[in-house]
Parts: sequence; structure tokens; C-alpha cells
Amino acid sequence: MADRPPTGPHAGRRRVTRALVGGAAVLAAGGASAWYGLAGRSHAAGDPAGVGPVTLATGRDTTHYLGGLLADWNAEHPDQPAELVELPAAADEVHAQLAGELSAGGSRFDVLNIDVVWTAEFAARRWTAALDEAEFALDGLLPPVVGTGRYDGRLYAVPFVANAALLYYRSDVLDAAGEQPPTTWDELARQARTLAPAHGLGGYAGQLSPYEGLAVNALEAIRSAGGDLLAGDGSVVVDSPQARAGLEFLAGGVRDGWIPPEVLGYQEEESRAAFERGGLLFLRNWPYVYHEVATAGSPVAGRFGVVPLPGPHGPGSGVLGGSGLAVSRFSRHQRTARALIGYLTSRKAQSRVLTDGGLPPVRADLYTDPELTARFPYLPVLRTAILAAGARPGVPQYQQLSLAFSESAFEVVSGRRSAGVALPRLAADLRAIVG
Repeated sequence: MADRPPTGPHAGRRRVTRALVGGAAVLAAGGASAWYGLAGRSHAAGDPAGVGPVTLATGRDTTHYLGGLLADWNAEHPDQPAELVELPAAADEVHAQLAGELSAGGSRFDVLNIDVVWTAEFAARRWTAALDEAEFALDGLLPPVVGTGRYDGRLYAVPFVANAALLYYRSDVLDAAGEQPPTTWDELARQARTLAPAHGLGGYAGQLSPYEGLAVNALEAIRSAGGDLLAGDGSVVVDSPQARAGLEFLAGGVRDGWIPPEVLGYQEEESRAAFERGGLLFLRNWPYVYHEVATAGSPVAGRFGVVPLPGPHGPGSGVLGGSGLAVSRFSRHQRTARALIGYLTSRKAQSRVLTDGGLPPVRADLYTDPELTARFPYLPVLRTAILAAGARPGVPQYQQLSLAFSESAFEVVSGRRSAGVALPRLAADLRAIVG
């Protein structure tokens, strides 16, 4: 997942992209059922009432909070115990293992903790069961996150963890200069260009290595400038002056030096480490970084703050991250699976997602809870960021789209091509992918 530490090397990207574009064209021409191969398949036989033991499949629980949540569930439901199945930490490996099991119609997994960008793919492949929205307390969730669980007008995943990026800044440096955190791109660039060198710091880092993280960084810049990848009707609109302006802002930062050249190799953890050791004035990253950087012993603990991402003329546009809980269509105990999702998205469980797991909850009232905001002072800023953020394109072919987009974005930010040259080619690739 792009909002957690990183996925792996990305060699041979143009060859892979062209192959995926071709596969997506087959999907567009031949129809979903021909490509997915699962249309009409029934779920595995089980208890007619749909009640019994279930498993929760998730990427590695690096903060060890899920075990406690499931222990509480199991104490209250001894005849419907939930078992945690931890998959690898890397998102692409999680996707591969879930896809392998579900494409074979396997019933090993009941509840799936999936990245929000997988919702459409898993639903279109008929791997996940449609859910009755009335069964879940969706009105208590942050409004933007609810849409990440829908595909083709139906709910397929209940939001579990929210996420939107923040701008981390060195408060001691800005205070010494008598300056406020930037609210526009011009202010960000000026401070990164002038204040950072005076303190021996790099100006700004995001995640500009060619992977999903760059796709998110680039989409934030494009949307902040008023552009997008796809329109609401699914048509490709990336070849626009606004999209060019967004990418050229990042490319200009690299070219002018206030984005250090090593940032072109940064994913989430490399950029976090650079900020935490005191090497950067500004950092774009996810909320999990706050806990790491605020820890006693961190070189910048007590000397940083967070604000929403800036844009060209004011607040920028973030991109929603996080995950949702879906029910495998092949689960033998779907009634219990749905009940477990209801429990995991309850206020009590969501509070522990934050306090025990350090992850942003989806329930809106937790962001204004006095006890929680005292303990997690970034919550009001994060709430603002989430409410202003938008989802990534909700298309079944998102994996292919992201690969093509991150590759083109890297060509631009690294200075290999101008946005004016790269974006028409990207637009052609995206049309082949989404049809």
C-alpha cells in the first residue's frame, strides 16, 4: 500500500507497462467475464446460516494491534472465533496472495483487509460479496472514505483505516526565521530554496521513486493544479495544461535543487528517515510518520509540526489512502464475516486502531475527541486533510493504470522528458488500459 512503508524494486518498467496495457485492451474489447474468468461462480458451500469460524487476511500487522482486537471479539463470540492471517508487509505481495487464492475460488480467507485502490478490481472480478449498506453504521464515518468502498453503485468494502498525506515542517527553523508554514506552492518553494540551505538542510522530499507512492504524489500535484487523470465518466483527461503544471512543479523543484536529487529514489521510509535525522525542512508523508518522529530520542522530536498540503494558490488536494474490509465471495461463513466487520468498524474498535495501531481511524467523532486530540495533536489537521482529499481512480484496471502513470511521472520529475511530451503518450496508454 502506498500509505505504508514500501514495496520493492521496479526494473524493466516500460516493457511491463506495455504488456499490461495490452492485457487491459483485451479486457476492454472482450468484456469483464472473459478476462476475469469467474463470472457466475457460486461461493463455497458452508453453514446455511453463514455462521462459524472466520479468518481475517491482512498485510503484516507491524504494530500488533489486530491480535488484541480479535481477542476481544473471540471472548464475546466463542462459537464464531476469528483467526488472524498475516500476509507479507509489501502491498504487491499481499495483492498477489489474495488474488491467487480468490481466483481459484478458495475459501481460506473470509474477511479481507484490502487497500482502497483494490476495491473496484476485487468487485469486478467477483471475488468479494456486495454488502447491504444498512447493515453498517456508515453515517458515522468520514464522508470521503465511504466512497472508497463502493464500486458500480454498490458497497463492497467497509472503510477500516483512513489516510491522507500531511506536510511535515521544521518548526524551529521557521520560528527562527519568523515565518509561518507554507500554504501555497510559491511559499513552499521559496522557504525550501532559501531557509533550508542556511541551516544545512535539504528543502523538500516526497516519494518520487517510480512506484505507487510517486503515482500518489504526482496525482496530488495534478489535482492541486486543477487537473486529473480520469474524468467522472471514466474518460482520460490527463493531457491538460493543469496536469502539466502539476508535474512541472515537482520537476522544477528537482531541477532547481530545492528537492534534492536523492529524493528521486525515496519511498516512504527513506523520506521519513531523512526528515527524522534532521536532514530536511519539509516532508510530504503519511500520518504514521508522526509517531516515529515524535518518539523520544528522535533528533527532531519537539521541533516539527504538520499542516495540510499546499497548492498553487492555497490548500492543495490530497489523495485518500487506507484500507477497507471486504467479505470474500467464497467465504463459508459470510454472516459472521459481516458481523466481524461491524465490530472492527465500531467506535470502540476504531479508537484502538488509533491508540494501539497508530493508524488513522474512519469514524469522524474520534477526530474531535478531547482525550484523543490531546494524545494525538495532529488529528485536527489530519481530519482537514482527509475531508479535502479525493480517491484514486476507482477502476478495476488500477494496477495497470498506476504503473503507466508512475512511469510517465518519473520521466517528467527526473527531467528525462517534459510534461508536454510525456502526457500525450501517457494519455494514449491510459485509454488502452481503461477502454
